Amino acid sequence: MPDRGSGPSGPRMRVGRPSRRSRTLLMTLGVLAVLGMAFVMFAGFWTDWLWFRSVKYSTVFTTTLWTRVGLFAVFGLLMAGAVGLNVWLAYRLRPPLSAMSLEQQSLDRYRMSIAPYKRWLLLGVSALVGMIAGASAAGQWKTWLMYVNGVPFGSKDPQFHLDVSFYTFDLPWYRFLLGFGFAAVILSVIAAVVVHYLYGGLRVTSPGARATSAATGHLSVLLGLFVTLKAVAYWLDRYGLAVKSSDFKAADNWTGLRYVDANAYLPAKTILVAIAAICAALFFATLWRRTWQLPVIGFGLMVLSAILIGGLYPAIVQKFQVQPNEQAKEAPYVEKNIKATRDAYGIDGSEVKDYPGVPQTDDKAKLRQAAGTNASIRILDPNIVSPAFQQLQQVKGYYAFPSTLAVDRYSGQDTVIGLRELNIGGIPKNNWINDHFKYTHGYGVVAAKGTTVDDQGAPDFTQSDLPSKGMFGTDFEQRIYYGERTTQYSIVGGPQKELDYSDDKGEKETSYQGDSGVNLDNPVNRAAYALAFSEPQILYSGAIGEGSRILYNRTPKERVEAVAPWLTIDGAPYPAVIDGRIKWIVDAYTTTNGYPYASRTTLGQSTADSLTNSQRAVVAQENQVNYIRNSVKATVDAYDGKVTLYQWDAQDPVLKTWMKAFPGTVKAKSEISKPLMDHLRYPQDLFKVQRELLTRYHVTDPQTFLSGSEAWAVPDDPTTKAGTAVPPYYLSMKMPGQTEKDQVFSLTTTFTPNERDNLSAFMAVNADPGTPDYGKIRILKLPTSKPVDGPKQVQSKFQSEPKIAESIRLLRGGDSEVEYGNLLAVPLEGGMLYVEPVYVRSAGLKYPLLRKVLVTYGGQTAFEDTLDKALNVVFGAEAPTTPVNPPPGEGTTKPPAAQDPTVKAALADAQKAIEEADKAMKAGDWAAYGKAQSDLQAALKRAIDAEAKQSAPKPAG
Repeated sequence: MPDRGSGPSGPRMRVGRPSRRSRTLLMTLGVLAVLGMAFVMFAGFWTDWLWFRSVKYSTVFTTTLWTRVGLFAVFGLLMAGAVGLNVWLAYRLRPPLSAMSLEQQSLDRYRMSIAPYKRWLLLGVSALVGMIAGASAAGQWKTWLMYVNGVPFGSKDPQFHLDVSFYTFDLPWYRFLLGFGFAAVILSVIAAVVVHYLYGGLRVTSPGARATSAATGHLSVLLGLFVTLKAVAYWLDRYGLAVKSSDFKAADNWTGLRYVDANAYLPAKTILVAIAAICAALFFATLWRRTWQLPVIGFGLMVLSAILIGGLYPAIVQKFQVQPNEQAKEAPYVEKNIKATRDAYGIDGSEVKDYPGVPQTDDKAKLRQAAGTNASIRILDPNIVSPAFQQLQQVKGYYAFPSTLAVDRYSGQDTVIGLRELNIGGIPKNNWINDHFKYTHGYGVVAAKGTTVDDQGAPDFTQSDLPSKGMFGTDFEQRIYYGERTTQYSIVGGPQKELDYSDDKGEKETSYQGDSGVNLDNPVNRAAYALAFSEPQILYSGAIGEGSRILYNRTPKERVEAVAPWLTIDGAPYPAVIDGRIKWIVDAYTTTNGYPYASRTTLGQSTADSLTNSQRAVVAQENQVNYIRNSVKATVDAYDGKVTLYQWDAQDPVLKTWMKAFPGTVKAKSEISKPLMDHLRYPQDLFKVQRELLTRYHVTDPQTFLSGSEAWAVPDDPTTKAGTAVPPYYLSMKMPGQTEKDQVFSLTTTFTPNERDNLSAFMAVNADPGTPDYGKIRILKLPTSKPVDGPKQVQSKFQSEPKIAESIRLLRGGDSEVEYGNLLAVPLEGGMLYVEPVYVRSAGLKYPLLRKVLVTYGGQTAFEDTLDKALNVVFGAEAPTTPVNPPPGEGTTKPPAAQDPTVKAALADAQKAIEEADKAMKAGDWAAYGKAQSDLQAALKRAIDAEAKQSAPKPAG
């Protein structure tokens, strides 16, 4: 034979073999690639650990991590073991000889090809399904922690008489275990069938029996386990009826048992448990009988029973027993649903009283006095005046205020407040150093009285300028490193100085002295963050050195959500100056979707209104819940980002459960300082969820609830055209019958009947934690026999009054824009007082000024320059500047006011003043701008006075 090494093919075979140097290079590249992938995975883990350690909540990270790892390992191994065991068992139970047939001959090729890799294939398949199952189980870490730490609610469901904790903490875990068991059995069946078929235990076309006795026994046991799990599922389904949602005309997202559930589905599920158990026993009996006949018959009977007993029978009960007498049949179950829903949402203590809706006295002096003492009517709309804060107090383009400001109270005064935060889009020149090293923080607090404005109609500032000064003084930390607009990372404290603020003497520099953020001294940390933020300059930039720290996760919602991932965060954090620091106050909720009989609501839908935007929307938009508590009050320091969680609802079992799972993360309510307590308030999102439920659940009588005759609706905001719900308003006021002598900081809203615009109810909650009645919901129910105008009707009447419409037309002169502020409703001596500020944004002016106030009460309407003047006019204490509601027939033959020479001259002066104001603003001459605004106001007043004089009836003769 020829020498293989010396033949033509010998030397040529070695030509393509890589050299030792190439093999070393390829091996090195491979190792580097593996190390690179490992570092990418490590970077995410490491940066998370560093961040949690920096905020001193490392136990949250470790508890969550080890819980995930434990679930991954346990359930991954269980799944891998179950599938691997059944694959191995199917292989061991293979027949010694395969039948001689074409089918088996074709399978021989596959058996031979995998023979050398059987062990690796078994390990690979088991590992793959184990990793998938483990990853799925790791995502159930909340379910597991709630199960092992669950605290009793102390109340039982009305059907099974089990503690509510069984449904909220235990049942979800049992359902997960059941689902995992089904997945393990199904995957095991599939794997066993494949192996049995491959090795001849199952045959499709081969002669003889279709399955060997060993394969029959093996698969029978697996199918018996499947049917056993189905019996367990039927048993758990019985309890699931208490938390099952269904379509029911009585309420959206109805939850709990109805008549058909208690009298048809519940006994059907119990019967199916027994049938499934018998069917499972028949499958297990196949180990001895070696025949599929009885198990198949049993399985068929189980399926047929599920259709007849579980589907057809309840349909018959619903059709022939419930529908002919639905109210009588459903009333006991509706009563249970009403009670559970009111308990679950904290509205069970709501106080509903009848309210006449019309004045109960003719004493105008008494009414005028009550209008001044019953409420501090806020005419500064926090949603309208943000541009005024922006233009008058922005100072520099790289600062900005939120689009909706906060309402708080200081020294008994309702106050509109906002922080001058960093606006990254306003930096003069954007580059990496400016964006992340030089411009790092906002500066200062701006606040204004809620009930007054200055002479020009601008906010009456009580804290302003840069650095800010006023009622808070100047001796407090004004730098804002953490805020609602601060979404980018910053690197502070190193060799690169930061811009602090600018004044007449130039720019002031600073270097961050706080202890928040993660230290970048360590090159490993720098590399990890360079990778995490996809910014390689972090790794080698000379702007980073000793003392450099990276700040990120800087919005209050992000920080609270990160350290307490089991909380749902309110959409409207708000700032307050407390003990020399600016603190963000964040309301947080514990929720569950497993409260028996309580109807569900979707948080994103319930909390949406005309003011919600990207900053004010609830995080969990699609979260469906049927239990909610404002159980935690959190604070975030605007300078050092410190997050503090306080237990607010000490009775909430869901919070107690999480406090057991994460000990030491939530402080006791007793640790809330008095200055902080003074600025806590009832949260808006909880109030909006509760008012949505109260549109139906203010009714406690089942028959009335079923009829829907007393159903209400949250009205659309009449000041916008978007068709979105009117927002609730904070207001210091006294409700009729309220025991407090003074006004109480409250959160208010109105209701209308379904598909109608008149007022059906007024709702207020005591929002001041410093009072005994904090959280008390009071509802004034108006009569249906004598309709009272609702917000939309009041707004329409405002705009349709001829004199008011003419005055508004004059305000729009010179291309000015009129903006309507919040339409506030206040109960007053049996009637409803409506107040609405009217703002004017003149041409060339970038912010609105308060020009008029609309007031209506008891059929009387006023449109005046100030609130006091409008109230005086409505209650007859002063003559109107702008007459409204003229007697029929008077003034109908007068020529249009615009034809009067005096009015024309006044409008010409107004247009000139607008132009002068525009020039002054562009030139930065604020003194000239103020004079132009005064001239504009005077000109408009002359025009209105002339129009009123022309329209007044002349004396007879």
